[in-house]
Amino acid sequence: MIVIGLLLILLAGAAFALVLTEESARYILFGYTFELNQVEMFLAGAAAAAVLLLGLWLLGSGSRRTARQRRRLRSARAEASSRVAQLEDEKRDLQRKLEREHTKAERESVKAEREHAPVPADDRLVARADHRR
Repeated sequence: MIVIGLLLILLAGAAFALVLTEESARYILFGYTFELNQVEMFLAGAAAAAVLLLGLWLLGSGSRRTARQRRRLRSARAEASSRVAQLEDEKRDLQRKLEREHTKAERESVKAEREHAPVPADDRLVARADHRR
């Protein structure tokens, strides 16, 4: 819409420039000659003004739409960034919790092994050897 608006503004500006540069009511445009009376000249000016206003309206509405899209995109990026940060925090918390549980389980298994550890076979043999003598 912005590009179409700019093209319409340039077209209206070219029409105004053509009227301002000609000294007579006779205009040559793309090989065609136009001779306009006062009413036709007024209507041509009104049409050029309407094209100019339409171009300005298209330019303004396109700019507003683009700005609105940029705001939406910016807010979506900020929301996604905050979600990623929240997920990273949760991940770190879960990793810490897992590490704590893992170290606690290791301590408990080492403690259980010490309490229920069988007497090594070498110690029995030595004890039996001493006992038999």
